Amino acid sequence: MRNYEEELKNRVEFIKERLKESGASGIVYGNSGGKDSALVGILCKKACDNTIGIAMPCQSKRNFGEDMDDALEVAKQFQIETLTIDISEVKQALMDAITPKAELNSAALTNMAPRLRMTTLYSVAAGRNALVAGTGNRSEAYMGYFTKWGDGAYDFNPISDLTVGEVYEFLEYLHAPSNIIRKAPSAGLFEGQTDEAEMGVTYAQIDRYIMTGEASAEAKAIIDRYHRRSEHKRKMPATYEGSKKA
Repeated sequence: MRNYEEELKNRVEFIKERLKESGASGIVYGNSGGKDSALVGILCKKACDNTIGIAMPCQSKRNFGEDMDDALEVAKQFQIETLTIDISEVKQALMDAITPKAELNSAALTNMAPRLRMTTLYSVAAGRNALVAGTGNRSEAYMGYFTKWGDGAYDFNPISDLTVGEVYEFLEYLHAPSNIIRKAPSAGLFEGQTDEAEMGVTYAQIDRYIMTGEASAEAKAIIDRYHRRSEHKRKMPATYEGSKKA
């Protein structure tokens, strides 16, 4: 197990350095009511009092219920300012504008909310001279379980090296609300959705594979497939460099 007392100190210093080098005076992050956003919010608040969590419910009942309750509970316990911006009508308006011109498949619809949330975060941050903090963990990154140019877009990420198991351990060390630690990880993109059911593999299996290379044949096949297909998400876009060669 990591030394979370030392981890806390080092990560808070990391965040302070990002603020200093950028000249920003605050931090904005998406407070979804999940484990990762909870940990990022706590770390950022300890590094910068001017930290604002943005709750961005979008159509899903869970966004307005359980997730919102948990988001506000974390914010209250750690005294993090919170804004709630409902993007449901924005998503619907965008769908209505696109549908007559082009087909929207399930992938497009699923990724729309995370990308609208990214736009919202950067819009709020711009008006506050703030940086946008990322909330993705190592396990999700390895699987490519995030939206390109959605929750995969940020100015810095203080938890990107932590597996899901380590995120939970860190939250326990920080005495975060028990609801955050107990509930099944979910992006909350549609009713009944959970990360593990959607991927077909548990985070415990993913973490074990990342840390030790060990997994059942079935789990390994799933993890390798997700990792291979999502490689493009972990790289900067290809750019033409013909003039450099000349």
